[in-house]
Amino acid sequence: MGTTDRAVKFYDEQVLDRLNPRMREFAARQEMFFLATSDRHGECDNTFRAGPPGFIQVLDDRTLAYPEYRGNGVLASLGNIRENPHVGILMIDFLQDRIGLHVNGRARIVPDDAMRRARPGLPVDPVPGRRAQLWVEVTVEEAYIHCAKHIPHLQKVPARGGRAWGTDDHKRKGGDFFGAAAEAANRAPYQRPRREDGIPPSWEHEGTEVWQREAERVLATAARQQGASADEEPFRGWFC
Repeated sequence: MGTTDRAVKFYDEQVLDRLNPRMREFAARQEMFFLATSDRHGECDNTFRAGPPGFIQVLDDRTLAYPEYRGNGVLASLGNIRENPHVGILMIDFLQDRIGLHVNGRARIVPDDAMRRARPGLPVDPVPGRRAQLWVEVTVEEAYIHCAKHIPHLQKVPARGGRAWGTDDHKRKGGDFFGAAAEAANRAPYQRPRREDGIPPSWEHEGTEVWQREAERVLATAARQQGASADEEPFRGWFC
């Protein structure tokens, strides 16, 4: 496309292999980011993560960590990371600086108790549904700016409707906003597409079954430690 000189200049001037002081400060005050992962076949997923300012922990200039909260139980991102540790994080400040920060790196999944033993200063959030069960620790390989050119300037408004953290209330989470459930009665059960080479999608293979059993064990232990009653389902809906 005739952009080689511009691309080389960008890499030379903007792409770091670490987080400099301004990047660390920026990351530490963000309330959301977008996470890109893929499985062992390169089949991609993109998702959204959010929390109170500081939920992204800047451990040092080459390491970030973020907590995994409860979600829909699919475990798409964690399952991908289990197979392929490469992740892409995009943080965008829509409110103040109207700028973005890309962080590409290698991720590993760490149980909450192990993370706290290694990092005893981690905050403990008292809000139900915002208590980390696992952490994802990311070793930074690339960090670079996302320019402000097309980033809208947004502002916060007072909360309406009481969207509580950790709720399992169907309507408060959005209900059937896109009408997918309403169509379910008229279609066959969903089957993930199989790859052309005949290899089943990643979550169907034997290794993922091992991962899911381990995830269930970790989550059940965490639920017991937090006093979950015997009739609760600690695994259902913990993570997106």
